Amino acid sequence: MTDDAPPSAPPSARKPDRTPDRRTLWSAYAVGLFGMGYIDVFGFLIPLYAISLKMSATEVGMLVGFRTVLTLLFSIHIGTLMDRFGTLRVMKACTLVALVLAPVYPLTQNFWGLLALQMLVGGAVSFGWAGGQTLIAQITRGDAEYIGRFSFASRIGTCAAPLVAGAIWDFGGAWPGYLLCFGWGAVLFLTLVVAPVTAEVRGTETGTAERLSIRSVMPRLDDYVRSFAMMAAPIVAISMAVMFMRNSTSGIQNAVYVVYMEELSLTGFMIGVLFSVIEGATALGSLLGGRAMRLGDPRWTLVNGTTIAILAIVLTPVFVWVSPTMGVIVFLLIAAQFARGLVQGLTQPVMFSVQSHAVSAAEQGAMVGLRQTINRASAMLVPPIMGLIADIWGTAESFLILGAVLLAMCGMMMFWVYKTPSTEPKD
Repeated sequence: MTDDAPPSAPPSARKPDRTPDRRTLWSAYAVGLFGMGYIDVFGFLIPLYAISLKMSATEVGMLVGFRTVLTLLFSIHIGTLMDRFGTLRVMKACTLVALVLAPVYPLTQNFWGLLALQMLVGGAVSFGWAGGQTLIAQITRGDAEYIGRFSFASRIGTCAAPLVAGAIWDFGGAWPGYLLCFGWGAVLFLTLVVAPVTAEVRGTETGTAERLSIRSVMPRLDDYVRSFAMMAAPIVAISMAVMFMRNSTSGIQNAVYVVYMEELSLTGFMIGVLFSVIEGATALGSLLGGRAMRLGDPRWTLVNGTTIAILAIVLTPVFVWVSPTMGVIVFLLIAAQFARGLVQGLTQPVMFSVQSHAVSAAEQGAMVGLRQTINRASAMLVPPIMGLIADIWGTAESFLILGAVLLAMCGMMMFWVYKTPSTEPKD
């Protein structure tokens, strides 16, 4: 999951103007540890809960996908609010909403009630995680080395989340699982409370947050126009396309992948192990983010890594078909998850770094908002589409059908990169 330097310096050679304050940096790492894991705790539990309520693959896909609706619509707005009022203030509010609503899940046993909850909580935890990304970009000026360490910390959280959630689900089901969500959110909230409020995160343009008012928190059209205009830079446009494709693998994993693992009679804990393997591998890969910037053109690093990640998950039914025993199936599934995690971990700091360097320090929240918007568009579309394909043609077949489409899109991205001259991102 390269810093400010003279404009002529390549991203890999950029050095920070100053070393970030150690306490501030470690606070950001702590936020990364609990912030992204919070998304995964909720994301891991909802398909298991929906399956326990006898919902269809299409309904599971909708529950997974539609949690991103608010994120899709308001990520840019929330990002600009972080730039305007301070990152930590916005993060605290979002985290508080999620932890308060967590115990409502076991009380809700109908599809439409769960869908409404998913939209509210999904938006809250995603906005909170966007704050974590904004935080590390603000205090490190987009340095890939620090971002890689932040990604490593966040993947420790996401590695632990499915293991703990899976074990608790097997032990007690929905109530203990969602009480875990409440407790996780409480720890994250306390982490935000004790985090130091520096000038960078208090208000990036002036060092002081704007005065809070109803008018000041309303969405502004010019914020959206300004954010989407960032894609005029080729490196930003290509990295956003990569983001859409890259996140499609998470959409597959969080929805029909879980259904398919249930069909193979894997326990909640074993499914949690598969989720943890990819997160652990992503953590390892993220530590190589600084070196990945020196591999050459970062666009090819992003596109090639995304293609490998897609192959690793869409071939899931093939691994099952060619395996003689369940032990071999589990081994191949773990190996595929590890490979996917490694390449996604390596490419994430590269992606964050080139995007961060494309804008000024005062626009980091807006950039993260744009990234979240593209990210959540993929997360909203892929699960229900794949769930529908699974209900019509079969769960295993849905991997191959959607995989063929995604790989064709990867081919188009490669052609795009080949035809687009390389340009350095600007600070």
